[in-house]
Amino acid sequence: MAERSTIIDIEIGTGTGPGTEPGAEEAIRAQKVNIANTTNEEEDNNSDTDGKDVQELPDYRECTLADLLKLYGSVDNEDLKELLKSDSKLPKSLLNENVARLQEITKILKSHELTRNELSPERLRMILEDLGPTFVKMGQIMSKRTDLLPRSYCQELENLCENSTPLSLEEVTAVVEEQLKASMRNVFRQFDEIPLGAASIGQVHKAVLKDGRQVVVKVQRPGVQETMRHDIMLLRKLVRPLKMAPRVGEKIDFMGMLEELWKVSQEELNYLIEAVHTIEFRNLNADEPGINCPEIIAELTTSKVMTMEYVEGFSIGDSDRLDREGYDRDALGKLMIQNYIKQVLTDGFFHADPHQGNIMIRGDELVWIDMGMTGTLSKQERSSINQGIRAMVKKDQQGLIRALVAMGAVNGELNYSKLYTDIDFLMDRYYVMDLGDMNIGEVFTDIIKVMKENNIVLPSGISMLARGLVVIEGVLSRLSPDTSIVKIAQTYVMKDMLRPRQLIKSVIQDATTMASSAEKAMEIPGLASDLIKNTLRGQTKINLDLESSRPLMEEFNRIMNHLIICIFAAALLLGSSLLCTTNMHPQILGIPALGFIGYLLAFVLGLYLIIKSHFGRKK
Repeated sequence: MAERSTIIDIEIGTGTGPGTEPGAEEAIRAQKVNIANTTNEEEDNNSDTDGKDVQELPDYRECTLADLLKLYGSVDNEDLKELLKSDSKLPKSLLNENVARLQEITKILKSHELTRNELSPERLRMILEDLGPTFVKMGQIMSKRTDLLPRSYCQELENLCENSTPLSLEEVTAVVEEQLKASMRNVFRQFDEIPLGAASIGQVHKAVLKDGRQVVVKVQRPGVQETMRHDIMLLRKLVRPLKMAPRVGEKIDFMGMLEELWKVSQEELNYLIEAVHTIEFRNLNADEPGINCPEIIAELTTSKVMTMEYVEGFSIGDSDRLDREGYDRDALGKLMIQNYIKQVLTDGFFHADPHQGNIMIRGDELVWIDMGMTGTLSKQERSSINQGIRAMVKKDQQGLIRALVAMGAVNGELNYSKLYTDIDFLMDRYYVMDLGDMNIGEVFTDIIKVMKENNIVLPSGISMLARGLVVIEGVLSRLSPDTSIVKIAQTYVMKDMLRPRQLIKSVIQDATTMASSAEKAMEIPGLASDLIKNTLRGQTKINLDLESSRPLMEEFNRIMNHLIICIFAAALLLGSSLLCTTNMHPQILGIPALGFIGYLLAFVLGLYLIIKSHFGRKK
């Protein structure tokens, strides 16, 4: 039997303002006065916000988005963004530890015998499902981070399923009224009791405001933030068994993953951040024809409740309705990709989870929804991506390598010879393809794999972009199979290159490069003269760095260390045996004490060598 949605009709109250009950308005006004006083004191002391303690800043948990925008001016304010992300650092310890939960997590980890079995992608997914809803959400977050997890793990984590029981209307009402400081009857004319969707973090309800606007209200589950914080901190205590899992310790940086997981989960749990992202996205695409984003109701949005415009439309993945209503699939696909490339290359702010459920069709518009996961790219990163696309178009391998190296940061020792060989091999594979046949998401994923293998850490924005391209390419393949992302990107970049502003910028850059090269060229005669003089004096030195010999030298050093330990153990064994032929005192078990100690040390050293050799071969 189909479940019927229940609509609650709420009578119009006699509150002092739209959505505010008597007494709440005074409380909010007093709060704003306190915030303003704090700001005035900061200005009088000529102190910088960056150097202040978080306690001196307003508590965003007690403010609506409208309050914060009045204080900070706009969503582009860096101080506002810093305030909203002030809880993104993983604390070192918990004040109160739930022993029962710790035992439960330990029992689940032990049941999977991680110290003996390999932590395969399937096993990791099953562990997260056994640990409960908050860990399932963590896994879904990490499935988008190919920079932290190998690709096979990310693909498996995408199969995680949530089985969340919806909150009751009473629980939803309690959260909404506590956050908005107003009763439901003073805010909404109607409120749908049955949620449009429910997940481990929260759920979404359709509602109607007093002025008749249709909205959706996203409500966070009570206590989910504390539960997730507690579970991550407990998991931090238990990563040691995971590090001992065979062939996993080198694949996954568990502590780094937990740090990033904490940061991302705290941002997803703070609805103010999602609301700010939505407003920023809407502003950046305000002048784009055919592109839209839901409007945020700022005065009804807090850290745990978000109210936004209801999008009356259908998913871009609904092929039957697209065909039934006569939509041009190719035109929609081109519009979607052009806008996504604009988000990446022009705005540097893009939707990081562009699956078909987050792209809606409303009339002639594409409406992007759910800004809980977004990515940002700096000007330098965008410039490197632009250079990489131009190099691909020109088939300039050296230019592409320079662009890729400029994107990341070296973590450890970098073998340039191996890096160039890997990238050349990768590019040879794709250069034989026609641009229309190239899978841009697969290209990005392969490049990230090569960079990781060569100890180059890419920014999280690049990794999220790679995952986003894979997802949106899948949407495009179902919507318009003949449309090519690479060709649209090529056209976009070439048009950008021909713009007057870009041409002037290119001319200035070329002129600067030529001037710098000319200045360096003038030093060549002097340097050549110094080289000849030093050569004639016999003072010229040549430094050779033989990269290919390093693994051999490391293995040689390891063998020599083991050989030295063997000689030392043999000497102890021989010396102890000679001591046993004497009647030296004191004695242990009828053996001279020094001889007994020598035997014991020789045994320990021999055992160490056996264990070291065994695990060395296994690795």
